[in-house]
Amino acid sequence: MSLFAASGKPAWRYVQQENIVIAITAIVFLGFSVTLNNFLTTSNVLSLIQNVAILGILGLAMAQAIIGRGIDLSIVANMAVSVAATLQLANGGMPIALAIALGLALALVIGLINGMLIAYVEIPAIFATLAMGTAAYGFVRAALLNDNLIYLKAGGDGWFKWIGSGQIVGIPSSVVLFGIVAALMHVFLHHSLPGRFIYAMGDNPLAARTTGVPVRPTIVLQYVLSAGVAFLAGIVMATSVDSMETRIARSNLVYDVILVVVIGGIGLSGGKGKIRSVLVGTLLIGTLLNGMTIMDVQYTLQSIIKSLILLVAIIVDSLVNPRDEQTSQQGDI
Repeated sequence: MSLFAASGKPAWRYVQQENIVIAITAIVFLGFSVTLNNFLTTSNVLSLIQNVAILGILGLAMAQAIIGRGIDLSIVANMAVSVAATLQLANGGMPIALAIALGLALALVIGLINGMLIAYVEIPAIFATLAMGTAAYGFVRAALLNDNLIYLKAGGDGWFKWIGSGQIVGIPSSVVLFGIVAALMHVFLHHSLPGRFIYAMGDNPLAARTTGVPVRPTIVLQYVLSAGVAFLAGIVMATSVDSMETRIARSNLVYDVILVVVIGGIGLSGGKGKIRSVLVGTLLIGTLLNGMTIMDVQYTLQSIIKSLILLVAIIVDSLVNPRDEQTSQQGDI
């Protein structure tokens, strides 16, 4: 059997990465179910799918940025400070709807600044978003927040608490919201003009600009959208545990988000990948993290394992989606 297809390219390049990830996820889930006593319990499965939902929503935001040849390293910091500000305003007596509106506005402003720096100042996305995430965390933490850990006070509007802790016909509301956001992101990327612009930019930014794609405004839209979706993920997280820990901005969560996106099949070279890639990547990484937590694997060792998986995923991505001349000119990751 030939190792090369008719086109002369290695035949393994036509194997669907998503199918491989699904198979690995099934094997990992089965292995944990057999070997870990507390893995297949109702409480743990509910915890798993809730955590998967939060990670997946963040992955959707990151995916559309990477498809357009960008990256948003400020996504977790933006989520943490904007949602913490929302909780603090609500705890201070502000109507919850107004507090949410102001928190969302803060998140969108951070995303807008990211987009402007990348599109108009032409700072590479990896540096602009890394610096913006650090700046936003420091400024908001010092100017608006009383503590690193902001609790959601008892009482208030039940619908707000329901966002992260409710159920719809027995399905956690967080999972339902993840599904809705995934469906909307799919429609946006594949059935709207701005979504097609994002794919065009990722595939070949020079050709996209030449053919009339409004590259700069589309880049700004990407990062504003990323910020809005991150804010939703933060609301889900905060209402599921009744608090927001701003120090999560300094954690490795952003790398988990990148791992979810890359391992599912979103090409770092841009212009490639679909929303279902994020879904399958989320399932695998969420299951793996849950299993390691039950096994009480030390945080440092978990970080090493995740780093090695991310490294392998990037190597595979470089083989499956080789960088072209246009990509090398971008100066991105």
